[in-house]
Amino acid sequence: MAQRMTDEEWRAFVSEGTRTGKLSTVRADGSPHVAPVWFLLDGDDVVFNTGRDTVKGRNVVRDGRVALCVDDDRPPFDFVVLQGRARVSEDLGELRHWAARIGARYMGEERAEEFGARNGVPGELLVRVTLDKVLAQKAVAN
Repeated sequence: MAQRMTDEEWRAFVSEGTRTGKLSTVRADGSPHVAPVWFLLDGDDVVFNTGRDTVKGRNVVRDGRVALCVDDDRPPFDFVVLQGRARVSEDLGELRHWAARIGARYMGEERAEEFGARNGVPGELLVRVTLDKVLAQKAVAN
């Protein structure tokens, strides 16, 4: 039987290794859009970057409601769904800083600055999601 994760457990789970998040945003017609994202936790916020002109970028700017699912697809199966409101920044210093930190998580410290330079540029958005709700379950198949 599935068990609820503690605050400490879900934070460790979503921050482990290179797990990607599946970001759900709301299209203009109300339908959902889902795309994978690299992300970090910063306190009670989820931080990621995306292009301003991507579907997810346009959706987040227009309607900040988002959900992010992070899962382990190996038995006994664990998952965390984070819901909240996104706000965006185009401040290049802030964007480059977070792009480098995110790049370090997914590509290693030795490539952090490369990803900061690549993704911390005009046309990119820094997205910060303040969490409203967390659903975190472990051992779903037990």
